[in-house]
Amino acid sequence: TQQPALDPIQTVLQSKVSAGLMENTILVQKYTGHQFAIEDSAAPISGKGGDIIGVVLVFRDVSKTRKMAAEMTYQATHDSLTGLINRREFERRIECTLTMSKTQPKENTLLYLDLDQFKIVNDTCGHIAGDELLRQLSSLLQKKLRQTDTLARLGGDEFGVLLESCSTETALKIAETVRLTVSDFHFVWKDKSFSVGVSIGLATFCNSGVTLTDVLQMADSACYVAKEKGRNRIQAYQPENQEFAHRHGQVGWIERIRGALTNNQLVLDSQQLLALNGDTSIAHHHELLIRMNDQGNRIPPMAFIPAAERYGLMSEIDRWVVTTAFQEYALHNRELAAQKTYAINLSGTTLGDEEFLSFLHAQFEQYNIPPSNICFEITETAAVANLTQAVKFIQQLQAIGCLFALDDFGSGMSSFGYLKNLPVNFLKIDSSFVRNMTTNPMDKAMVESINNIGHVMGIKTIAEGVENEATINLLRDIGVDFAQGYAIQMPEPFRTPN
Repeated sequence: TQQPALDPIQTVLQSKVSAGLMENTILVQKYTGHQFAIEDSAAPISGKGGDIIGVVLVFRDVSKTRKMAAEMTYQATHDSLTGLINRREFERRIECTLTMSKTQPKENTLLYLDLDQFKIVNDTCGHIAGDELLRQLSSLLQKKLRQTDTLARLGGDEFGVLLESCSTETALKIAETVRLTVSDFHFVWKDKSFSVGVSIGLATFCNSGVTLTDVLQMADSACYVAKEKGRNRIQAYQPENQEFAHRHGQVGWIERIRGALTNNQLVLDSQQLLALNGDTSIAHHHELLIRMNDQGNRIPPMAFIPAAERYGLMSEIDRWVVTTAFQEYALHNRELAAQKTYAINLSGTTLGDEEFLSFLHAQFEQYNIPPSNICFEITETAAVANLTQAVKFIQQLQAIGCLFALDDFGSGMSSFGYLKNLPVNFLKIDSSFVRNMTTNPMDKAMVESINNIGHVMGIKTIAEGVENEATINLLRDIGVDFAQGYAIQMPEPFRTPN
């Protein structure tokens, strides 16, 4: 605030007990005006008779620590490509709006944006061009919205806009401004020029008992209908309309995922990790990655897992993965399989499923799988959101010999503060730091910091998203234990052909 802080010395002299300054206090150098972020402590000095004869005041410079904390907070809430807030933070803000609506009834509106013809840019000019288009368009859209509006990148070419205290009528005008902005935008890459459009789903909500899932489903359904009606248009959600009633919760991803579970359209790929510094404790460590086969196309997990989480299907998917992985393990030659450790990803939903532990014990027994050859991976965000259940879950499975990895570490706000409470065996450094660490000093510093704290706690580290030899060499120099990514091995089918 730039206001003078209370004098800790006077506080100690008056109270006769130790004291300290408030958090986020800065120390200003008198002559230069240079500022240092500090933590301090002031303690009384007592004489032989017990009287206070002085005070000792200690300042500790925490500038780097606070800068790092601010950077991690930003990374956790923002999209690294566009600088917009990410899906997790966007959903949190919607939930805050829903909570406020309980005491302050008012209309709010969500816009769900899906770019049209974006794939053409990617296919024609590559992902670098597509990324640049998203950056330019994000900056342009931000300037067209009100200061109170929240623009977020939800993933891929999808965006969301939260319009607080905004009726459907006003939201339609804002949505039209957005649509025209995108339609009038011409993206130029080298000698090529592209025009893109946007399909916009609009859902107005207030204090009527709706949940975050309801709001997202309504806007998602409206966007889907806008695309079906010809794209580059706006569609408001209409619950009484048969078209929306059919779409809402019955078709789209929920239908495709259920169909994939029923019709055996889900498959597992395997990707091997590389031991960087001669670690022989685990000879062959592989992560199992889920995919969906849809009319000959191999759909990656990020295309359907968010929808599965949104529609409550992750528990079914996790059970399918475990059963399929164990069945395939049982088909392998035992001597060969015994030399390998397989990592299986579990969702946050599963961590809170009391029946899942019993299911796992039954699967281990049925297929005679050594628990020490299975490593379960849970994301940092899921672990912290279900901390008590996560710790209990990990401890019970570690008791029979299973290993655990904390995935995407550094992408959430929790990080170091919660790590000491999670008894994991591996720490997977998020790919957002690894990918550019050879050119970005901050990313390199983050990788070094995470690796050091992991080793201090006796946890082996794994770098995700390793795409070239230079990154491998740098990780080896830093002392990271394992590397994973396309530079090590492209994912390969895990299941044997039917």
